[in-house]
Amino acid sequence: MLLLLSCNENSTSKEYPQLEPNRYNVAFLIMDGVYNTELTAPFDIFQHTVFRQNIKSMNVFTVANTDNPVTTFEGMRLLPDFNYVTDSLPKIDILVVPSAEHHLDTDLEDKVMLNFVRKVDKEAQFITSHCDGAFVLAKAGLLDNKVSTTFPSDIDKMRAMFPELDIRKEVLFVHDGKYITSAGGAKSFEAALYLSEFLYGKEIAQSIARGLVIDWNLDEVPHLVIE
Repeated sequence: MLLLLSCNENSTSKEYPQLEPNRYNVAFLIMDGVYNTELTAPFDIFQHTVFRQNIKSMNVFTVANTDNPVTTFEGMRLLPDFNYVTDSLPKIDILVVPSAEHHLDTDLEDKVMLNFVRKVDKEAQFITSHCDGAFVLAKAGLLDNKVSTTFPSDIDKMRAMFPELDIRKEVLFVHDGKYITSAGGAKSFEAALYLSEFLYGKEIAQSIARGLVIDWNLDEVPHLVIE
């Protein structure tokens, strides 16, 4: 018996997510050791905008420095949508920097990653961080002359590492200019809902919250907005 095998020339070609026009492009920066909640909480909130009518909803996608799967701190394996080192990226309107295991040490020595963040910052409308993602923004120089926050138990570490920065306690998130930094963890939901309310209004934000069974009232959330 003669067995003929044919090769599909497209079998190894990379598939990219379909990005709909007239939406905000929201990129999530992921790497090995990224924490599940700081990634999935804002991802869930922003993805659910597509189910709301008469708003400019969001395209959500991940970016990494590899085409290979990224393993989260908790062990989930994620295949990045875009490789920011080799791919041609869409314009990023909102960059989300979740916390990762090494955001207090080796990740801060990653010049390629930091330069990518700086490059996106030049055109993005918003840059957001959750938990220790704020260390990446600080190292990239984005938080100079800005007020910010981070994971509660790491605030003193951040102050020691970046003594020139104004880093606040007793708040779950801070909005200063185009930068929103949050305490992270489950409170990443609140920071993402805040940006949704900022962009779409209270009714839409509460609708998204109800869809995810989250109690949402901005007035009850300790936060700081710098006018």
